Amino acid sequence: MRLFQGDYDRETVFSDDPVATAKLWAAQGAPRLHIVDLDGARDGEQANAEATRAIIAAVELPVQVAGGVREIATVESWIEAGADRVVLGTAAVQDPSFAGAACQRYGDRIVVSLDGRDGYFASRGWLEQTEQRIEDLMQQFADLGVQRFVYTDIAVDGTLTAPNYAAIEELLKATSAKLISAGGVAETEHLVRLAELGVEGAIVGMALYEGTVLLPEALAAVR
Repeated sequence: MRLFQGDYDRETVFSDDPVATAKLWAAQGAPRLHIVDLDGARDGEQANAEATRAIIAAVELPVQVAGGVREIATVESWIEAGADRVVLGTAAVQDPSFAGAACQRYGDRIVVSLDGRDGYFASRGWLEQTEQRIEDLMQQFADLGVQRFVYTDIAVDGTLTAPNYAAIEELLKATSAKLISAGGVAETEHLVRLAELGVEGAIVGMALYEGTVLLPEALAAVR
């Protein structure tokens, strides 16, 4: 399932078999799977844990798990389940010491997701806008040991328009940590441009499901 600009009332369901979908992308050469529990992100619970665990068990790819991770015990459970990385979002911003403790225990397997509109962080699955600047939060978390961030520009996420290159450039200037871009990718050239900017990677969803980006070709273009 995908949202349009973070709107839970504008969702698109592409498949009711997440394991089969994961195997499809694995067969096409995906280097990593990024799985977001959208219900968990909104409600703070692991609503789709069973499906996520089934995906982890079914593919031989590193899996990055996100959505509703609110405590260190949940982080530990995902690492034990075989997740390669665990993404922290709202809970980390509300309690930065949580992210610091997770990084002390698991190092670069911890990722902080900073999702925003107009440069400001949005929490609870993008439902609540805050007055916290994304670049300020990145610096705060980098000081706590966070080595990798996912940045999603909500205004372009799921729109098949283009990434917000200007915002990404500013964030890359603001930190030496690794940055993964999400949102707006509609064609392979967008991925090439992101690679040229210096992001570590890009999360592609809607473009793959709609067929405007073909995974093998995209991987070859940025390899």
